[in-house]
Amino acid sequence: MNESKQLQRKAQILDAALAVIVQKGYENSRMDDIVVSSKMSKGAIYWYYKSKKEVYLSLVNHWVHNYSAVLNHIVDTDRSASDQLRSLFQYFIVQYEKDPVVFKALLEFWSMAGRDPEFNDKLQKVYSEFVNLISTIIQQGMDNGEFKNLDVDITAMSIMVNIEGIMWFTLFKLKNTSAREYIQTISDFILSGLINK
Repeated sequence: MNESKQLQRKAQILDAALAVIVQKGYENSRMDDIVVSSKMSKGAIYWYYKSKKEVYLSLVNHWVHNYSAVLNHIVDTDRSASDQLRSLFQYFIVQYEKDPVVFKALLEFWSMAGRDPEFNDKLQKVYSEFVNLISTIIQQGMDNGEFKNLDVDITAMSIMVNIEGIMWFTLFKLKNTSAREYIQTISDFILSGLINK
């Protein structure tokens, strides 16, 4: 089987695993659930992945790969730091509105990170890269005088936590607030606190 076909098969398995983990959670899901959701044979799935855990660890990589290419293009020294942060917030609201299931799966990964060192290590790397990306934007804004002098790490962490807050909209419905309104309001608050007036 050629490499392109193998990548398609893996993507098919991981898309199925995403649907299963959102519906059943990690603990209550089985490889048989992934088999049914993928419409592939059990043997075909075991050819690529030896265990449920291996599938879900690979799903984290798959998720990161799909998002990181776009996120890395947001950092652009030819644009103001404020514009880059606005693009970051906008990217996440568009992704949420397009496919909130991915954000619901992330909650399950967080839960796993608290119980399993391999998931913890995997997510630690993911979040370190995300915070570093935000830190780069913050530092650029400080260097060119656009932003106040702030602790870069704390500022980047605060922004990340606020962006991640969108996940709660996959679980709870707020009467008078949409995910888009949340992101727009949070981004306005953050930028007004950063801008060097």
